[in-house]
Parts: sequence; C-alpha cells; structure tokens
Amino acid sequence: MNKLRMTSPDLTDANIDKLAELFPTVVTESIDDDGNSKMAIDFDLLRQELSDHVVEGPQERYRLDWPGKRAAAFAANAPIAKTLRPVREASVNFDTTKNLFIEGDNLDALKLIQESYLGKIKLIYIDPPYNTGGDRFVYPDDYAQDNDSYLAASGQTDELGNRLVANIESNGRFHTDWLTMMYPRLKLARNLLTDDGVVFVSIDDNESAALKQMLDEIFGASNFLATVIWEKVYSPMNSATQFASVHDYVHVYARNGADWASNLLPRTEEQDKAYKNPDNDPRGRWKSTDATAASGHATASQFYKLVTPAGHSFSPPPGRAWLYTKDRYEEMVADGRVWFGKNGSNRPAIKRFLSEVKQGRVAETFWPYSEVGHNQEAKKELIARMHSDSSDLVFSTPKPTRLVRRMLQLATSVESEDIVLDFFAGSATTGDAVMQQNAEDGGNRRFILVQLNEPVAPASEQFATLADFSVERLRRAGREIVDDPTLDAEHIDVGFRSLRVDTTNKLDVLRTPDGTDQETLSVLEDSIKSDRTGEDLLFQILLDWGLEVTMFVSVEKVEGHEVFVVEDEALVACFDDDVSPELVRALAKREPLRAVFLDSGFASDAERINAEQVFREISPSTDVKAI
Repeated sequence: MNKLRMTSPDLTDANIDKLAELFPTVVTESIDDDGNSKMAIDFDLLRQELSDHVVEGPQERYRLDWPGKRAAAFAANAPIAKTLRPVREASVNFDTTKNLFIEGDNLDALKLIQESYLGKIKLIYIDPPYNTGGDRFVYPDDYAQDNDSYLAASGQTDELGNRLVANIESNGRFHTDWLTMMYPRLKLARNLLTDDGVVFVSIDDNESAALKQMLDEIFGASNFLATVIWEKVYSPMNSATQFASVHDYVHVYARNGADWASNLLPRTEEQDKAYKNPDNDPRGRWKSTDATAASGHATASQFYKLVTPAGHSFSPPPGRAWLYTKDRYEEMVADGRVWFGKNGSNRPAIKRFLSEVKQGRVAETFWPYSEVGHNQEAKKELIARMHSDSSDLVFSTPKPTRLVRRMLQLATSVESEDIVLDFFAGSATTGDAVMQQNAEDGGNRRFILVQLNEPVAPASEQFATLADFSVERLRRAGREIVDDPTLDAEHIDVGFRSLRVDTTNKLDVLRTPDGTDQETLSVLEDSIKSDRTGEDLLFQILLDWGLEVTMFVSVEKVEGHEVFVVEDEALVACFDDDVSPELVRALAKREPLRAVFLDSGFASDAERINAEQVFREISPSTDVKAI
C-alpha cells in the first residue's frame, strides 16, 4: 500500500521536470545521501544553454563526454550572419512546389530554418557519414580538431606537446570529430520535430553505441523507441576474416515517446493466405482458431459438455477450459461463428474473420532486405535513375528508396501535408522516396533536403558537386512520375524550390570614425549588397519573420512599383529606392499582416514616419518594418 506523502510537493523535482522539457540535454544523474541514483540538473550545461559564449566548469557525472563537447553545444546556439538565396535555374516548379532543396552546410541550414519550421517536421531521416576512421569530415566546422589539438584538449600532452600518458589515444580524435560534428546538428533537429514527430538515424557498428548515448541525451532516454536492424547485404562477403557485416542499425526516437504511435504496415500475403471460406460465409474469408483456453483463470461456467450438429459430444482437454461460457457459446453457434468441420462432427473451432482482424501489422525491429531493399538494390536503383554505370561510384553506399518508404509508412499520414527532413541528403534518396510514396498512395507529403556542395569524387564531367547530382536525381524522379500514364501526376508535387546557403544580404557598414573618410561615406550609404535582388531580400525576410520559405509568392505592379505578395497578403514587400506615398496608401488598403520596405527607399526619416502613420490609420494590425 502506498503511503501518503504528508508533506508539501517537492518543487525541486517539479522544476527539474520543467527544465527537462525545455532543455533535455541538461538532465543527468546524481547520487543522493543514501547512495541512490536520482535525476539532477547539470548546472554547467544549463549555464551553457543560457550563455552566448563557451562556459567552463566540468564536474564528474554520468554522461557521454569528449574533448570539444562544450564547443559543440556552443556551436548549436551561436548565431550566424547568413541567409538562404533562391536558385530558380536549379529548381523545378519554383512558384508552386512545397518541396525544398537547400545547398550548403547543414549546420547553417538547420539554424536558418529554425523559426520557419519550428515544431513542423513530422519525420527526420538522416544517413550521416559513417565514421570509418578518416582524418576529417567535409563539414567545415570551426571546432574540428587535428591530432595535436585533440591530444592537448584531452590532457594527453602538455603545453609543449610532451606526452603525459603512456598510450596516446590518437584514434580517439576520430570519435571526437564525428561526435562534435553530429551533436549540434541533432540538437537543432530536435527543435524542428512536431509533438508527434520521430527521427530515424542510420549508423553502423563504429558509432552506434556513442550515437545512441548522444540521442538519449538530446532527445531524452524515455523517447527512445527502437533500434532497428536493417539487413543491408544480399550476398555476404566470404572474404571477411572475422565476421561478415550484413546489417546496419537505425536508431528511432520520438519527440514525445509516450504519445507516439506507429502506423500499421500492410498485411502480407503470407498472413492472409490462411484465411479461406469453405462454407461460403457472407462475411468473407476466415480461419479457424482454438475454442479452448488455459484453465488457470477459467470459471466453473467454462467447463461443460457440448454436442456438435452431427451429435458428437466434446469436453475441454485436460488443463483447458472452453473459451466462452455455455450461453455465449450458443450465441456464437447461432451466429455461425463456430466451425465443426464440413460434416459437422469435428471438435469445435472459432471462426476469425479477416475483415475483423487488425488491418495491418506492427513493425518489427528486424527489417529484412526482402521487404526494404539492400545496398546492391540501392546501387542498381541509382544507376537506373541516373542512366549511368558510374552513379554508384559517386555514392558508394546509397540507401534503397524502399528503406525510406518503410519509414514514411510508419510515421507519416496520407491525409496530412507531413514534412520530411533529411539534412544529409546524399543522393537524394529521401526526396525520391517521398515522391514515389505520394504517387502510390495519393499522399501530400513534402520534403526538405540539405546537401553540402562538396566536389564529386571521383571527378565527373556531368556533375561538379554532390548537390548537383542530388538535384538531377530529383528532376529525373519527378519526370518519371509525370511520364507514367498509370499515375494521376497532376496532383503529385514533383517539384522543389532550390535555395543556397550564402552570406547575409546586408553589407558590413560598421567602421571606426578614423577609418571613415568622405570617399567611403557614399559606399556605406546603402546597407544591402549590390549583387542581391529583391527576391534575395524577400527570402531573408521570410526567414527572419519565421515564415515557411515555400510559401506562394507573386510579383505585382502597384502604383508603378514592384511589390512581392506572399501567400494572400501574409506579407507584402517593396524594395524600390523611391517609395511613394501613393504606394504606401495602396498597400495599407490591402490590410496585409506584414509589410516591409527598404529603409533607404524613403527620402527622409519624416517620409518613413508618415508611412508608419498611414498604416496605423488604415491597417493598424499590419506589422510594418524597414530594412
């Protein structure tokens, strides 16, 4: 029996729970006065979350740790002076599509879309670069370490580089680099998930254990759902000297594990073939099941003799009881739910109708290649899509679209416009899979892909970067769907809006007084870079205002000025240099939610103040800003 607490509530525990919801990374384990483990807050990490600089102060605790972790946490929170610029020539159906392809470092991209897609991503799938012990990763993070830096940071050498320990763990830096690369990206990714969102992460043996600890820390151990074993190899290599690797892992975490529910997978032919209809029951196919149950929890009403239609008498076998009471059994017979064999003389069995069983199957933690594909299938798929035998050389370990489509089936809805994010896009398998799945079931899923524009290796005459390769695959995947006469392609979004991570649109106009002369004043008058278009400015404003960068944009002529109109007056923007009072009044009459002008578009501060006053009188709810 539980005892009454007889005290006021423990506010410390309640506060820890609140902090855990806001900052799951700061929750750790501690030891109380009796030597028992308990939840605690890592105040050093909490200080780091609330700080704009790297905070020092380590202490012993249970956690995954490595040299550079604090810098990685700082990197997740540090602001960047960058933006996303539209690349129309690389896009497909730029003006109408809801899909997105971002070229650039995924850490920058995740930061840039934080406000626009906060809590909006239903499914994240990433296949990050596996840590095979290479010397560095292509992601140019400022905190990447060389060998000497790792040894110094981990306390294995002194300031002069002299060895302090007997065995230098130089290989540790490979784990350090990989963990440091992954940590801030996963932290930022968590913010983007919906309350019922889920993340799938592919990994091999080298970093599976460390990755799981990292995911436990970032997402919370209680939100761990499963580690799936994917059978990735069709034919194991006999040349292996120890063990032939035939699987990869997929770690699965929910935003809120207690509330997340998986969709059911379609039933297999193997499951359904046991259902037949020998008596032509109008309710359809059925299979016979045992009419008895273990007698341990049975009541006296479940022990009786019953007589079949042919006059044969049966009692439950030893240790068994009838599944139903006699009254219920007679109701079942009257309803045609008991089977006595074709001649009516067999021991009774209960008819289970296919139409009444669960119309699907629960996913298991082992995914065989027969169901979700294997690496060799992925390579053939890529070669066929790109019409080149060398495609698999560009991406040596692509994932099959069937693998990603399994995740889509489990975690997304046909009815909703669920957004799927892959910020290690690689060969764009995820985007291809989303289009295929929508084409099959009529769904409206959307994708956001991010791929670094790293050079293709080996060099290719057709593609300069991996991002170029990814974009071309998306184009061809969309064309194949459009050209398929069996599909209603008109209702399938096969396009994508291509954006590129670039430096901010604003000029650096900060100068010291002694560093500014009359000649440079005219150059500093304009705060916008000369090579940036109005559309470039618009997309930075969408990001700054937390609006989705796939919103519909139209360009109109209003009072002789070019005006961008976003999603039915959600935002209007004019970046002309000579904003007229007539334009201001015309836009105010449209009562947009937001309005933006160039600060330099007004001839004087008085005209800018007058424009604000016009909106205040005509459309007081409009949020007016100048850049």
